[in-house]
Amino acid sequence: MYLQHFGLTETPFSLTPNTGFFFGLAPHVEALQVLQMALQTGEGFIKVTGEVGTGKTLICRKLMNDLPERFHCAYLPNPYLTPDELRWAVAMELGLKHSSQIDQQQLTGLIQQQLLALSAHGHSIILVLDEAQALPDESLEALRLFTNLETESRKLLQVVLFAQPELDERLAQNKFRQLRQRITFSYCLRSLTLDESSAYIQHRLTVAGSENGRLFSEQYAKRIAKAARGIPRLINVLSHKALLVAFGEGSQKIERHHVDAAIADTSDAMTSQALVVKWAIAITVIAGISVSVLYWFKGGVI
Repeated sequence: MYLQHFGLTETPFSLTPNTGFFFGLAPHVEALQVLQMALQTGEGFIKVTGEVGTGKTLICRKLMNDLPERFHCAYLPNPYLTPDELRWAVAMELGLKHSSQIDQQQLTGLIQQQLLALSAHGHSIILVLDEAQALPDESLEALRLFTNLETESRKLLQVVLFAQPELDERLAQNKFRQLRQRITFSYCLRSLTLDESSAYIQHRLTVAGSENGRLFSEQYAKRIAKAARGIPRLINVLSHKALLVAFGEGSQKIERHHVDAAIADTSDAMTSQALVVKWAIAITVIAGISVSVLYWFKGGVI
């Protein structure tokens, strides 16, 4: 709703991971480099972990979009699956057509045949799982057994896990020691620094068509970064809300009270270090947005 007001062509701070907004920040580039190098080796498991909102899904999509043609990628965005469901899902991703009447042993045999056929045609097959911390224990073991499928020279299947840190806590258990030992490459995504966060905000505005210079001064961009603890998703949320507040006031640039209102309205951004913001400010300004937006929808001019 504020695009025309700020001279934007698309929403700059959408929460949907969009590779068109990918910015070559150090932690994301490093993660991609580790993944690309690991895939070239053809070995076992690869793991990328990071806190909620640090950009794992964006990196996952960027990786899949940039894979060389020789790679055949099977993608499971929701791995909360039983071992049987996991095998069926992998079979479907590999393009297998089969009867639902076959048993699990037959299905595993068909998957192995398909992997051999793809490999014979020069394909390297990777299985990518997002939100891998949701995998049940039995399915983690089934996943490990998939990597037993191999030729004399290399694995038939590589597995890439994108997960929250909870997965590391689970893998530390003794019962997962076999799987843990098969993870040959790992990377842990960190939060963004203040300078990275400021550049990130400006980059997304530029991609979204901003031609008005800096809508967010460096000072206010860093204020958002501190409140968001350098987490890209929270930076998006706070930046979007700050734009909404400014739009509601008819302002062409972001001021401090716009940022403060966005912070106060976002509970996860209220840190113990106390960017001390009075809730009264947020309530007053956010209420003003509601009135302005309602007026805008009715055809008024702000």
